[in-house]
Amino acid sequence: MKLRDVGQLLNPAPLRLETGYERLDDGVLHVACRTDLHNCSGEMFEWWFRSRPDTRHYRWWHPVDHVSSEWVEGTTETHVGSIHLVEEFFTGLPAQRLAIQFRNATEFFDERAYDSARKEGRLSAAVCGCIGLGESPERTADGRILGGRLLHIGRDTEWGLALRSHFYIGQDLPALGKSPEEVAEIFPDEFGRALLMHCYNEFTFLSRFLPSLFLGDNREKLDIALPW
Repeated sequence: MKLRDVGQLLNPAPLRLETGYERLDDGVLHVACRTDLHNCSGEMFEWWFRSRPDTRHYRWWHPVDHVSSEWVEGTTETHVGSIHLVEEFFTGLPAQRLAIQFRNATEFFDERAYDSARKEGRLSAAVCGCIGLGESPERTADGRILGGRLLHIGRDTEWGLALRSHFYIGQDLPALGKSPEEVAEIFPDEFGRALLMHCYNEFTFLSRFLPSLFLGDNREKLDIALPW
C-alpha cells in the first residue's frame, strides 16, 4: 500500500498488509503494525501525545528502546505542530536520533472521508506526521520535515483501542533524486523488521499504564468507577 492509498485505513475491514513490511517500487520501505491496546481509547491515545512525555515518561513507554525525549514548537493544546526530538533504538539496531513532526491528519486523508469516519465511529484517534533523521533534518519552504511519514490510526472497540500504525520510511528520497536501490541501501529490510517489532512493543507497553495516567490527569472532568 502506497502513501496515496492510506484512505483504506479509515475502513475497519482487513487490509492485505496489517502487520509486516514491504518494499515499494520506488524503494520506499512501508511498515505496518496492528496493536491491540486493551482498556484504552482513542481519546487516551491522543491525550498521551498532547501530554508531551518527557524522558522519564518516554522510558516508561518503551523501557528498553527509548533513550531521551524533548519537545519543541507547537502548543500543549494539540499534538499537531509539535516536533518530538527523540533518541531511541529500533529492536537490536544502533540508537537513532529522530525529529518527529506531528501534522494535521487531513494532510494524509480526504477531509470528508476523515470526518465521516470520525462521526461513524470508524476512527477515534489519528496521530500523523513526518519523520526526519537527526535533530535538524531538512525542511521544505513551508516548514514540513523531509524524510518519512508515520500514521497511527485507532478505532474504539468494546475491549479497547484497535491501533493501525503505518510508516513510509524514505518517502521523500525518490523526489530528491534517490534511486530505488539507493533508498533500499539507506533503509534496508532489516530496518523494517526492527521498526515493526519496536512499534508493537512500545504500544503494548503503553497500553499497560495509559488508562491510569489518563484518569489521574483528567479526574476532575471524568466519572471514574471504583474497582471496589
